[in-house]
Amino acid sequence: MRRLIRALGFLAICGVTGLILLFAILWLEHRSEITLPAPTGPFAVGRTTYAWVNDAQSDDLAPAPGAKRVVLAWIWYPSAASSSAAPAGYLPPQWQAAVSNQMGVLMGKFLTRDSRMVHVHSSSDPNLSTAERSYPVLIMRAGGGALTTDFTTLAEDAASHGYVVVGFDAPYRSFVVVLPDGRIATRSPAANPENMPPDGQIPVIDKLLAMWASDTQFVVDQLNRLNTSDPSGRFTGRLDIERLGMFGHSLGGATGLQFCHDDSRCKAGIDIDGAPYGSVVKDGVKQPFLFLLSDHGDLSTPEARGVLNDIESIYDRIPEGGMLLSIHGANHFSFSDQILLKSHLVIKLLQLFQGGLDARRGLAITTAYVHTFFDVHLKSAPAGQLDKLRHVYPEVQSAKR
Repeated sequence: MRRLIRALGFLAICGVTGLILLFAILWLEHRSEITLPAPTGPFAVGRTTYAWVNDAQSDDLAPAPGAKRVVLAWIWYPSAASSSAAPAGYLPPQWQAAVSNQMGVLMGKFLTRDSRMVHVHSSSDPNLSTAERSYPVLIMRAGGGALTTDFTTLAEDAASHGYVVVGFDAPYRSFVVVLPDGRIATRSPAANPENMPPDGQIPVIDKLLAMWASDTQFVVDQLNRLNTSDPSGRFTGRLDIERLGMFGHSLGGATGLQFCHDDSRCKAGIDIDGAPYGSVVKDGVKQPFLFLLSDHGDLSTPEARGVLNDIESIYDRIPEGGMLLSIHGANHFSFSDQILLKSHLVIKLLQLFQGGLDARRGLAITTAYVHTFFDVHLKSAPAGQLDKLRHVYPEVQSAKR
């Protein structure tokens, strides 16, 4: 019995020591610096932000009745190279604290990189590059409650190829938002389908989709106003809204589909691993669309087969310019900065058992397809440029069954 007690005590000490060592490694990783993938285009990149209030629509997710809808817009753009422009942080200081607090101790302090340690390739508020008279515009939407800045890699790369990229967050729907007056708005429980039982998720998703799609229309309206008269002068006469595209991830991809269905100002779009919802499933879209999917394996569940059926139905009715592709080894988060910012130790352990695509490789594939697809459909680049990518990235396969 004494030997058993000593053995159990030894095992307990080893277990505690192992946990302490694990958390020490995770803490050091959390505090280590990381630089996002460098943009591949010829332009330097600037970033600025706007807060826009939609006086025409109330936000029924807001705690105060009658509160107006608000969007926080992040804009990445081709900039005039300037040594005086300050480098942008991954998140502004107030956002850093709000996001960390909302994530909690385990996720925020151990399993996710400290955003202060994340280096980007944008500068804050420089002038727009004068290399071109005007630039096409891309609307970018994150999935669910994810933040726009989670897709900084994609935004910076597209901007470096001569696009003005506009992403936006919304109070009470995005994970957390810091309003211009310093107030912090977190996602409402009613805006999180994951909180709902399976039979209650679709109504919530449909409601959110309608809100994000109408917000997108409002954002495009605001961009038209900026193009007419930007108070800073930066974008006045420089935004080519006639060459407007949209891309998004997950529910952001579904939002892109619905927006392009609803609004003829959209000329092309990309759905990145997003299940479609809304009237677009029945009606389809008329614009060129790229569906870029993660590796869904054998589609063994009825839900997965149903999603691909809906995607194929939309894809089959696109008049021209449609593409339906998947990336071998990619998962749902291979398209976001989070694949780099979550604990590398945990990701490597998961890949040890499940396999998977290298994080930077997945982002390189995604950025290449995003800017090349829009080059073809918004800048009249040769369609053969898309075909060439299949030789550069053999992981990309047709997802058409």
